[in-house]
Amino acid sequence: MRRGPSASAADSWLVVIDPQAIFASPDSAWGSPFFADVVPRIRALADSFGERVIVTRWMPTADRSTSWGEYFAAWPFADQPSSDPLFDLVSDAIGLSPHPTLDLPTFGKWGGEIEAIVGRGAHVVLTGVSTDCCVISTALAAADAGAHVTVVADACAGSTAENHAAAMQVMGLYPPQITISDTATVLAGR
Repeated sequence: MRRGPSASAADSWLVVIDPQAIFASPDSAWGSPFFADVVPRIRALADSFGERVIVTRWMPTADRSTSWGEYFAAWPFADQPSSDPLFDLVSDAIGLSPHPTLDLPTFGKWGGEIEAIVGRGAHVVLTGVSTDCCVISTALAAADAGAHVTVVADACAGSTAENHAAAMQVMGLYPPQITISDTATVLAGR
């Protein structure tokens, strides 16, 4: 694993991507078999970041007249009202942040909403699920927008071990904007 600059800056933010039942439950078609393994690391990171933590949720509210229509046709189990328990935070994610969850109908969570909180060109540390969908989508968009991104590999859960590794390999192609690190290194730099 290549290690870059640590996430030690006092002004860095932790973004916990989509710690929801739909991605954590073994009964869900989108459940990551690795989610339970990363939760203690996410909790340790959130504790060290204090008030500088944002938790996101994916919500199924995208416009069905776009490619999202075909997406929901392929995954009808996820085409539920946003109040469905599938979209709730898992119990271990409740209280990770003093801020309200950032609910978005997109895989990537980077955009004006997060940038308004963290600032332009901020340093963000990404954790969460799924490495090969929402994490990579967020990391690439954040880098494009000029953010400094650290992805905490052992605090992200992929859909499979192979997909997690592939996503990490792709994100690792974007230095110095994206750095791949691990929980111990990030915590040591705080």
